[in-house]
Amino acid sequence: MSATDPVALTADLVRCASVTPTDDGALDVLHDLLSGAGFDCSWANRGEVRNLFARWGAKAHARTFGFNGHTDVVPVGDIAAWTHPPFGADVTEGRMYGRGTTDMKSGVAAFAAAAVDFVRDTPPEGAIILAITGDEEGEAVDGTTALLAHMADQGERMAVCLVGEPTCPDTMGEMMKIGRRGSMTAWIKVMGRQGHSAYPHRALNPLPAMIRLMDRFARHELDKGTGHFDPSTLAVVTVDTGNPATNVIPAECRAAINIRFNDTHSGASLSAWIKGEIARIETEFGVTTDLRIKISGESFLTPPGALSDLVSAAVEAETGVQPVLSTTGGTSDARFVKEHCPVVEFGLVGQSMHQVDEHVQVAHIHQLKSIYRRILADYFA
Repeated sequence: MSATDPVALTADLVRCASVTPTDDGALDVLHDLLSGAGFDCSWANRGEVRNLFARWGAKAHARTFGFNGHTDVVPVGDIAAWTHPPFGADVTEGRMYGRGTTDMKSGVAAFAAAAVDFVRDTPPEGAIILAITGDEEGEAVDGTTALLAHMADQGERMAVCLVGEPTCPDTMGEMMKIGRRGSMTAWIKVMGRQGHSAYPHRALNPLPAMIRLMDRFARHELDKGTGHFDPSTLAVVTVDTGNPATNVIPAECRAAINIRFNDTHSGASLSAWIKGEIARIETEFGVTTDLRIKISGESFLTPPGALSDLVSAAVEAETGVQPVLSTTGGTSDARFVKEHCPVVEFGLVGQSMHQVDEHVQVAHIHQLKSIYRRILADYFA
């Protein structure tokens, strides 16, 4: 039989307008391919989200290699700004254009094609799991977490897992992720008392308190970095009163900060620090406050070892490049998988992800499939 074409599979997936949480048939494409190749497929749907679980080989085998990825994509934005249809999968001068070509339908296509061909040509002693979600680009509450819950209910288990997110900044093969920073957002409201701007003594202006608070947050050095992590960062992302009048002191002011933090901190420790700074402002300015915090994920690290060595060797064999072990970037579903088993990430060059005219080099899709297949061969050798 002929090899499974990851480029054609990528195109089939891109032509599905699967903007979170809509699936538009993307997971059906994969279900048909995998079930036809002998994978035991089941659905782990939750709410509006569809999630596909597929396993080849014995359940809960001690040697079970897992892949994780997503078929949902971010919105296209201004469609008039695209020079290629966002769900057309047009190929021009060696590049395929479309939303999700980079992030991450080509990655899913590459590991699905690699797994199908590997079990057909060299059936391993062990099992391969593909856990594919339709909820990674949104709130990510009904996606990979639902898949992991489904696996726990069914007695399924991965020994190790590779997430196929784009990981390379500029050159194919240059970087893999062995961890991620934590992420959290805090929404803060400072409340005073509205009044006429000509009579500030009759009002309680919340703006000076908010400005002082945001200045303290922005100036604070969280840490200097750790062995595998860059320094943590804090960004003030919005400050707003909703006040169009220049002769009115507003009653309240709202702001939000986003923190990306390393293993020096936890979501709990940073929450406590934020609450302490807000309490200082209340005392100093006599205002009242309201605070809401969302912790999207804690920092984590898969220590360099057998799994990262396996992936690194395969990448170098196929690309001639030894990948740097990194923890940079935003969050990914690896933050959920790390509670289940050791996890690393490796995928394409991510320069155009989420952009207008998102695209992928066709040659890189073939190369990624070869890397994933070599990883499987080496793992089960």
